[in-house]
Amino acid sequence: MEAGMAGQPGFFDLSNRYEALSAAGDPLERLAGIIDFEAFRGPLTVALRRGPRAKGGRPPFDPVLMFKILVLQALYSLSDEAAEFQIKDRLSFQRFLGLGLDGIVPDATTVWLFRERLVKARAIERLFSRFDAVLKERGYLAMGGQIIDATVVPAPKQRNTLEEKAAIKEGRTPADWAPAKARQKDRDARWSIKYTKAKVPEGADPRAPKPVDLAIPMFGYKNHIGIDKAHGLIRTWVASAANAHDGARLPDLVSKDNTASGVWADTAYRSKKNEAFLAKGMFVSNIHQKRLPRRVLPERIARANARRSKVRAHVEHVFAGQKHRMGLIVRTIGIARATIKIGMANLVYNFQRLAWLEGRVAPA
Repeated sequence: MEAGMAGQPGFFDLSNRYEALSAAGDPLERLAGIIDFEAFRGPLTVALRRGPRAKGGRPPFDPVLMFKILVLQALYSLSDEAAEFQIKDRLSFQRFLGLGLDGIVPDATTVWLFRERLVKARAIERLFSRFDAVLKERGYLAMGGQIIDATVVPAPKQRNTLEEKAAIKEGRTPADWAPAKARQKDRDARWSIKYTKAKVPEGADPRAPKPVDLAIPMFGYKNHIGIDKAHGLIRTWVASAANAHDGARLPDLVSKDNTASGVWADTAYRSKKNEAFLAKGMFVSNIHQKRLPRRVLPERIARANARRSKVRAHVEHVFAGQKHRMGLIVRTIGIARATIKIGMANLVYNFQRLAWLEGRVAPA
């Protein structure tokens, strides 16, 4: 009996474990100290609003707690099943969510249903806008100009026949697909080609032929973003299929809220239409200039592009953080679900960026 009681963790045991987590630098504790998650209660309540509940049944979980589970999923690339297990297993997750050891943990189905309701309400845009307002209230105005770019977010590859692919491209459901099969097929994701510059080996003969650039096929969606140059925070974003043209999204990403007029982007965004759009909006185009076919880029333009690259490189830090630290991938089916997945990744990136900014300098 005494041995059994000795094996049960008491209040002070749990307190000691929490102290040890804090001493080790629990990133979730710091995030909870920086972000006021109650700021999202209003938009969540509106998004989840429904008719009167029938009598009986378990009362719904707190919407802010459920939202914080989505934050954990975005931070650690967790499926619904993995999120349920990790919350039960990790003290740092339980403390972040405000759950005790005897607290009821939402199961994977509950998490899925919560996210589905946000998808149907198209709530991610309102949640993102709410936090952007918080950033401005805390002094982090969009400043210094804006940097535009996009990256492919991978999704599980689809194994379809040529006939099925043709039907999907035409917006049709293949005739031989049963409803159950159609629900498991992502008809919104697309293939795209990512070009990677081949590195020239150090000490290579300059007269030798240069290695061929790599063309990597990728399947999934795209995350189009605009960050402010001063703080590196995502201010605008759009989700699309992976084959969407980057340049066509520029008008959706450029914001008039930025206090400076400069706009930086790579050559995919340079077109007469975009240049006219920027000029009409009184923006200063710092978009890379293209090299004409079979012609050498003039030295002055090459130098100007190099200067632009130093600024534009800051947006790559965002994508690196999302892909490498957060493990961003779309496991869901369809553009609506992919949008909330990508939107949560952008929102959580801003959470982390704010925590980093708060740790370095006061708001400008």
